[in-house]
Amino acid sequence: QAQLVESGGGLVQPGRSLRLSCAASRISFNINLMGWYRQAPGKERELVATISRASGTNYADSAQGRFTISRDNAWKTVDLQMNSLKPEDTGVYYCHVQTWSENYWGQGTQVTVSS
Repeated sequence: QAQLVESGGGLVQPGRSLRLSCAASRISFNINLMGWYRQAPGKERELVATISRASGTNYADSAQGRFTISRDNAWKTVDLQMNSLKPEDTGVYYCHVQTWSENYWGQGTQVTVSS
């Protein structure tokens, strides 16, 4: 069974940084895309950033310039460095992994940005 293990969430003050990590395991096929989504309270889940073999990196406008997505060379882990965090960044962050056959989602990790 595919497993995505997320870590790094927590409570931070505005302007501070967090680094989220996601480790993929038990996935039979090559991962072609990895990314992060978030769901703020009362909002729909939205794309934050992706990194893919085909297109490289992609960021939501709200994340551009503040967040950086990265991966290991084996396409097994994906990180999201979040700098200059704002209260509107608050939400549950979900790791997403895509192969030719399947899409997988992590359980989510809570990020709360509050003073």
